[in-house]
Amino acid sequence: MSSDPWGRVDETGTVYVRTADGEQVVGSWQAGSPEEALAYFERKYEGLVVEIGLLEKRVQTTDLSAKDAQVAIDHIRDQVDAHHAVGDLQALRERLDKLVATVESRREERKQQRAKQSDEARKAKEGLVTEAEQLAQSDQWRAAGERLRALVDTWKGLPRLDRKSDDELWHRFSHARSAFSKRRKAHFAQLDAQREEARRIKERLVSEAEALSGSTDWGPSAARYRELMAEWKAAGRAQREHEDDLWNRFRGAQDVFFAARSSVFAERDAEQTENLKLKEELAEEAEKLLPVGDLKAARAAFRSINERWEAVGHVPRDARPKIEGRMHAVERAIQESEETEWRRTNPEARARAAGLTGQLQAAVDKLKGQIEQARAQGNSARADKLERELEGRQALLDQALKGLQEFGG
Repeated sequence: MSSDPWGRVDETGTVYVRTADGEQVVGSWQAGSPEEALAYFERKYEGLVVEIGLLEKRVQTTDLSAKDAQVAIDHIRDQVDAHHAVGDLQALRERLDKLVATVESRREERKQQRAKQSDEARKAKEGLVTEAEQLAQSDQWRAAGERLRALVDTWKGLPRLDRKSDDELWHRFSHARSAFSKRRKAHFAQLDAQREEARRIKERLVSEAEALSGSTDWGPSAARYRELMAEWKAAGRAQREHEDDLWNRFRGAQDVFFAARSSVFAERDAEQTENLKLKEELAEEAEKLLPVGDLKAARAAFRSINERWEAVGHVPRDARPKIEGRMHAVERAIQESEETEWRRTNPEARARAAGLTGQLQAAVDKLKGQIEQARAQGNSARADKLERELEGRQALLDQALKGLQEFGG
């Protein structure tokens, strides 16, 4: 009989393995010595050890599914439970039990990971749907269209959810894209109609502009061209293939008219420049009348200068305010001299001024007396109040006296 710590062979050649439950028959060996029998079944045990080790490594380092791992574990466990090997079978069972726990832990981890990925995918798709629904209301047709196409690509790269949830979100997403496409199509259809209307309006404007191009009625025609330009801008753009051609015709008609007008105006400007020189000489002559000494002579001289002024034609528009301002300044100075003379020689106005001055003088004298009396009585508050009143009356008196002096008084 031969034995080792985990098994033995009896006289009949039966091989046993020792377990916690007692000896279990491994098999029968008749082909050689008992040592060879034990060695054979110990090698089978080592084979199981290697197989378990490989399975442990696969579970730890590969993406072996829990289902496939469990099938492999069950297969090895069947061999261990069959007692066809000599060795520490309980140790193999314990390793298999740990492996089962590991597989179960991995299964739970993957389940949680899938749940997390599914939740992230759901949130991502809900975000895409929300953005798509917002874009569906946008009028930024190109940017929104490009963004919606990018959202579709992003959607395709996300994992699917459960069918019900995925279908519901896709329905909303697809509906938003369809709504945007429908709005965009309607917009461009309306835009095409507007551009066609703009083309008809601009063709009419071009016809009128071309008809006006030969006009010599400079003012009204130039004004009409400005109106036509305003109508052109208000009409909006025609189709691209028509817009440039219509504009070139419209602009060309204007250029013909304004070139002709510029030629005529150039001749007129030369004449007006000469007129400006004449009026500058007349303005200098008028300014020599100031300051006014002899009012009658100044009036007569200014009338003569003004008659010659009126006989001179137009001057350039930009020079007109300055040159006319110089003549008006002389005219105002003469008028002011006339008004001063009239006031000085008007007896009624002089009498009114003298009467007002007398009244104010009497009021000032009275206030001065009241102030002296209040001071003498020690009533400083009343005296101060009366002095403030005196200041106002004195200012009025000074102004009245100045006016009276204008009457020569």
